Amino acid sequence: MRTTVGRLTHASGFTLLEVLVATTLLFVAVASLAGLSVMATQANAHAKTTTFAALLAARKIEELRALPWGYDALGNPRSDAGLATSPSDALEQNTSGYCDFLDTSGVSLGGGVSPPAQTAFVRRWSIQPLPSNPANALVFQVVVRRLRSGTSAAVVFPDEAALATVRTRTGT
Repeated sequence: MRTTVGRLTHASGFTLLEVLVATTLLFVAVASLAGLSVMATQANAHAKTTTFAALLAARKIEELRALPWGYDALGNPRSDAGLATSPSDALEQNTSGYCDFLDTSGVSLGGGVSPPAQTAFVRRWSIQPLPSNPANALVFQVVVRRLRSGTSAAVVFPDEAALATVRTRTGT
């Protein structure tokens, strides 16, 4: 009889409380990993959009660099040369001639002031003479922003791109 009572008091296994604590810890760990997975997915989506926006900006910089740069008799850039100086606020607001709208594939939907319905990105650019050498150098700036309704134009999101470069004149 003594052996049977001894076995019952030394029975191995987990109590209900231990099982509940272990289950709670497991649930908290899995929930944390699920949240981390969601954050990683969002970060990947932002990185994809940022890379695409940078490529769209680089494409426009190359288009601007390929335009002819002509001068009038006074040494000022000619407006018919393709590199006319932009308004000072061309990067902050949609300005005809210094803005275009792109769909999700990066295909241009045209320019203007109002974006068409399929617009996913707004690309704005600025052409300004370099202050230290206005006759021989131009500064190109391009900003690509995702179109979001209800946001200010001054708000810059982490998945948008801005590039700048300087083009110099080597001869007249």
